[in-house]
Amino acid sequence: MYTFILSIIVLILGYVFYGAFVEKVFNIKPKHKTPALTKTDGVDFVPMAPWRIFLVQFLNIAGLGPIFGAIMGIFYGPSAFLWIVFGTIFAGGVHDYLSGMLSIRKLGYSLPDIIGDELGHTVKTFMRVLSLLLLILLTTTFLSGPATILQGLFPLSTLTSNLSTIPIGWVLIIFGYYVLATVLPVDKLIGRFYPLFGAMLLFMGLGIMIVMLGWHGSEMPELTDGLYNRQTNGLPLFPMMFVSIACGAISGFHGTQSPIMARCITNERQGRIIFYGAMVAEGILALIWAAAAGTFFADPEQGLYGIDGLQAFAAQHPGENIAALVVDRVSRSWLGVVGGIFAIIGVIAAPITSGDTALRSARLIVADYLQMDQRPIRKRLLIALPLFACVFGMVFVDFNVVWRYFAWTNQTLAVFTLWSGTVWLYRHEIVQKHVQYRHGYLMALIPALFMTMVSVSYIFIAPEGFNFAANGISWIAYLIAAITTISVLISFVYWAKHYDPQR
Repeated sequence: MYTFILSIIVLILGYVFYGAFVEKVFNIKPKHKTPALTKTDGVDFVPMAPWRIFLVQFLNIAGLGPIFGAIMGIFYGPSAFLWIVFGTIFAGGVHDYLSGMLSIRKLGYSLPDIIGDELGHTVKTFMRVLSLLLLILLTTTFLSGPATILQGLFPLSTLTSNLSTIPIGWVLIIFGYYVLATVLPVDKLIGRFYPLFGAMLLFMGLGIMIVMLGWHGSEMPELTDGLYNRQTNGLPLFPMMFVSIACGAISGFHGTQSPIMARCITNERQGRIIFYGAMVAEGILALIWAAAAGTFFADPEQGLYGIDGLQAFAAQHPGENIAALVVDRVSRSWLGVVGGIFAIIGVIAAPITSGDTALRSARLIVADYLQMDQRPIRKRLLIALPLFACVFGMVFVDFNVVWRYFAWTNQTLAVFTLWSGTVWLYRHEIVQKHVQYRHGYLMALIPALFMTMVSVSYIFIAPEGFNFAANGISWIAYLIAAITTISVLISFVYWAKHYDPQR
């Protein structure tokens, strides 16, 4: 219990103090007119109330990420709490704040254009491809799960492929909704209903926390239990845990979502609560579900304590979606009928709402590239329909394959976002002569280096990559990752040394 409570306190203090530091380093301009005011178009650039933007941003970046990721991350042990807390404060919060605020400063740019502005045209082109790939993979991931669950509750027509049976009826219904959410003005559907779903996701987590602290506090995992790797599949804690817990600590997907809300903010002062604050709220939600998963299955009579009980439960359900089962069991047991309703909303509505904003972000990325006016609905459809076709085609690909490559793509995107933020902060410091916050760019540089190490080592260690862990040569993966990270750092230092703001 003490580890959990202390983690919540540290996260809140992180928002209060480090969030304020990040805001000061960025040097906000409250009198600066935002794109929502200068480029209002009634479709994507639409001024909205700050509280509404916060809840939409929270739902956009959260979905199932901080729930499923935290549940899978706690399998590695109480060290998951440390990554959620410090990852959120020093990496995820900085990442989300920079991606949102840079979009505001750059007239509502989408993420690839933000990154390309700082890292060059070649990187911009690569990021457009990587971002679209990530968004398509994420939409596919967050479409297949809800469609399968709905099929079990309310059976409709199915389609059998070589790999699996696809609930085509529910897939088509969800696609119909995606069409509306992707092409309608942001304030008509997303701005009106998503704050309600975001609030429900928060209340669900609050209910779980109250029950857990009130009745099961003594069974919760503690840091004093040891930080060694508890995972039984033979995969190392680093970097696997740091990729499993993505949305609860840092996620590249967030960088694609922040520009959507950046086009609705009316004052730069709102950026801290909306971008950094939503990330902290997501970190708290991840802490709750990591603790709940590590607590619920404790059975002292059987000699199972905390995470050991979770491991035993997983062993009883091979090949199944363990995170979804945990959400269902915990919600129904601890929250009763109301919990069952919240569980359905969390497992079905949350991923669907993340999927449609992913497609909306993809539409904006393509529109920015083509410089296509999005006010006419036919032009929105002209971009959206091919994206729908790509997602629909991916539904027929093995879900496990889609998920594997989504995880790596997600964190790789975060790496590029942090590096672009590092370059912008450095240039900003040199040009503006911010002597009060000299070396402020380090707040982005340090997490950029860490996530570079995570992303590179993951592709060599993970089963979906080169699988060095299975061959007992993980040290080679770490060596390659270290060399890559040091090389990138040297490149940055060389660029910074020769940077001339006059050119």
